[in-house]
Amino acid sequence: MLQFLANVRTVRPLRLPASASPHSIQVNFDEYCQQKAAPPGSSSYYALRQAPARRQPLLTALFALRREFEETVKETSDPAIGRTKLAWWQNEIAALAAGTPSHPVSKALAAHLGNGVEAEYPAIQTLLAGFEMDLDQARYLDYANLRRYLQGVGGAFATLVAHAGAGAQNRAEAGVWAAPLGEALMLAQFVAELGNDARHGRIYIPIDEMQRFNVTAADLINRKYSDAFTELMRFQTNRARAALQTALAAMPAGERRAQRTLRAQAALALALLDEIERDGYHVLHQRIALTPIRKLWVAWRAARRR
Repeated sequence: MLQFLANVRTVRPLRLPASASPHSIQVNFDEYCQQKAAPPGSSSYYALRQAPARRQPLLTALFALRREFEETVKETSDPAIGRTKLAWWQNEIAALAAGTPSHPVSKALAAHLGNGVEAEYPAIQTLLAGFEMDLDQARYLDYANLRRYLQGVGGAFATLVAHAGAGAQNRAEAGVWAAPLGEALMLAQFVAELGNDARHGRIYIPIDEMQRFNVTAADLINRKYSDAFTELMRFQTNRARAALQTALAAMPAGERRAQRTLRAQAALALALLDEIERDGYHVLHQRIALTPIRKLWVAWRAARRR
């Protein structure tokens, strides 16, 4: 393990000459995706590094695409601007399917998916439509209502990631077990990002569950901790943890080696949930995170478990 740690290097941005070759330009697309999706030290960085080397460029491009979609709807204060950017991305993924992409991420996807672009186009559309919900809805009445968002964003993305690792004969099977894992990863993200999301006007805890625990939206926005809040977060954390464990158990044994990135993501999410629990669920005023060295260890160990 020490030797492995010694061999880990930080990826630095490439500086390409003006007369770069087509091959160098492709590397530049990959570097853009790397910096967008998985900067060194991030959880995505360590999860992606667990994948087989030949799969990493495609997986990184998929993670970058998800990040582009997320930024489009979550980091734009004016909904009208968000819709304009979303419409641009709708046109861009159509151009990707047609073989004429213009964005670095979609160009990277075109290069690494090859003839597989058409097969993944519906899932990419579903992912974008899922993020579109953030422009229309900031609260969810109940878990059944929230589930639509979980499926559109988490389920669709995990399915894309699973397809990137699965063989041609296993694609249909991958979609069955990967979607619940993606939804579970989203539940864990909601716990970790609760304070930040609330400050930006989005609360992904269903309204009926907040009422059951006697916690209000104002409590979250104003960073009010209480026994009721602790019980609410214990419920949310336990649900996310159980969903992750159930989804991992459903992953076919024959897929475990090829799906190291998803397995590492799940392990990192579980470790973060444990850390949040140990800290007393103090997620309203701060973002609790694992240290980079712990992320490395958790991801490395999870990807090599049988």
